[in-house]
Amino acid sequence: MPTIYLIRHGKASPEADDYDELSAPGYEQARLLGAELRRRDLKVGPVVSGSLRRQQQTAHTALAEAGVDEVPEVDRRWDEYDHLRLLALDPRGSGSLQDRLDASLTAWTGSGETGPGSWNHFRDGVASALTDLVTRSERGRTALVFTSAGVIATVCSVLLSTSTSGFLAMNRIVVNGSVTKLLHGRGGTQLVGFNDHAHLEHGGTELMTYR
Repeated sequence: MPTIYLIRHGKASPEADDYDELSAPGYEQARLLGAELRRRDLKVGPVVSGSLRRQQQTAHTALAEAGVDEVPEVDRRWDEYDHLRLLALDPRGSGSLQDRLDASLTAWTGSGETGPGSWNHFRDGVASALTDLVTRSERGRTALVFTSAGVIATVCSVLLSTSTSGFLAMNRIVVNGSVTKLLHGRGGTQLVGFNDHAHLEHGGTELMTYR
């Protein structure tokens, strides 16, 4: 049966002027991820990435380390939600970044809106991207998707039929450079592994990041 790895990008640059760039720890996370992919000796394909730079930089670094000679296809449906826009909508404007993001995401997922930029539009786009990927994934091969925490949490919440609170809980804990594993068979697509980051642990606590 086909396997799908949903890979979260390495640590971005929240302290820099441009968030959408891998940081030095982010590149190391991507390198260690690539070494783990090489160790697993997978039959890889297809390879997909969102359009964000941090996603594509993670893909290129990991694939080079893994010895996988494929250029990732770009599909914007694997892009992250615009967290900066959501934070700007937070009426409080105070508290920790996590508190503000949680409040913004709670309001976003509960708004009931359906147009572009809404939770419903985002969730449906992610679900359609997964469906399209599954239909062209081959038995015995592993598709690699370089994406973001919100996308991974959305896929998991859809597959597990959780409420939006399940999405919010999983979104908080997806580690940069982690792997979430899906299998597709006669019973449909199943979540069989979430947030695997053992390949990062020997790199020290500085590589255990969530932003």
